[in-house]
Amino acid sequence: MNIIALIILITLVADYLLHLTADFLNLKMLNTELPESFKEFYSKEEYAKSQEYLKINTKFGWVASTFNIIIILLFWFCKGFPFLDEYVRAFEFGPVVTGIIYMGIIIIIKSLVSIPFNIYSTFVIEERFGFNKTTWQIFITDMIKGTILSIIIGVPLLAGILSFFEYTGDNAWWYCWITVTIFILTVQFIAPTWILPLFNKFNPVEDGELKNAIMTYAKSINYSLEKIFVMDGSKRSAKSNAFFTGFGKHKRIVLFDTLVEQLTTRELVSVLAHEMGHYKKKHIQKIIIFGIIQMGIMFYLLSFFLSYKGLFDAFYINSISIYSGLIFFGLLYSPIDFLIGIFLQIISRKNEYEADKFATLTTKDNISMGSALRKLSARNLANLYPHPLYVFLNYSHPPILDRLTAIKTN
Repeated sequence: MNIIALIILITLVADYLLHLTADFLNLKMLNTELPESFKEFYSKEEYAKSQEYLKINTKFGWVASTFNIIIILLFWFCKGFPFLDEYVRAFEFGPVVTGIIYMGIIIIIKSLVSIPFNIYSTFVIEERFGFNKTTWQIFITDMIKGTILSIIIGVPLLAGILSFFEYTGDNAWWYCWITVTIFILTVQFIAPTWILPLFNKFNPVEDGELKNAIMTYAKSINYSLEKIFVMDGSKRSAKSNAFFTGFGKHKRIVLFDTLVEQLTTRELVSVLAHEMGHYKKKHIQKIIIFGIIQMGIMFYLLSFFLSYKGLFDAFYINSISIYSGLIFFGLLYSPIDFLIGIFLQIISRKNEYEADKFATLTTKDNISMGSALRKLSARNLANLYPHPLYVFLNYSHPPILDRLTAIKTN
């Protein structure tokens, strides 16, 4: 085992143990005492149910993550990578097509491994706690649509990356950077109009009190808004959410239909004000720019390792290839990716505080924002007392009690 293999192995095991520890500490933080501010939103039975939901999901996560790391290590040390490499090379299709087949098989294997866990999570755990609305037909259709979409979008992009590194020499890394940047920006524009409607129906908010309240608020902050959409999220889950997507004329603020059913007009305006706050504060744009810069750095580093024999020796492969190098570098890059992910989550939590503050200051109504957050937390069986380490590793939003405290001081 060379130094590259050792670094990757230590990273995989350390990541697994770190998240296992955070999960364990998170369960230890469970508090049977319901916070005073939640007593009108949570019954004692529902609060106990939320803690049971956390316990079951955490233990299920342990099973899934343990199984996944065992599969990865078995495939690695039983020399699955060189076996697969020899198999696809035998077709003699050329480096780009061979690479697509090689990576496609690995993606298929990974997907097949995850399907039983997705089924159990959806049809057993989520069903038990009253969240699941997904039928088998929707589940299978979603899988088929997602696979077709991945092939249509992913294969040409992968072919381009493989071709650049195979044929353009030292310029490959920035050709890839430019291509992926264009791809990311293009998806941001086409996703609201062409991709998301493949999975859900989006209907404009109907004329009436809610639409008038939203349009009045948007006008008050000079937010260019033509339509707010309601998405039929209830066909998959009873959970509620809202999100912002797209740019310019293609931007959409989307409310789940379950959210519209559960919140008052003032609470819905507060939620939308929060989403508009992300746009006004340019949070999404900043994250995309950071992601593009990160992508450039990654491709630059990749250009050095694709010809480094030690990377391939770590996985028992004698023949250097671009497609194998992409996968192996992804594993080697994972410590940096982990640290970047932590940084992005810190920024995300900061952005959520800023969006909350923007919403409460511009609506002049922190009460509705607070009640909306309490309702959503109770309906989604959120954990009210997460451990700080778990938050640090996993939360893109601040814990609900911290958000409520911040809203009171806005």
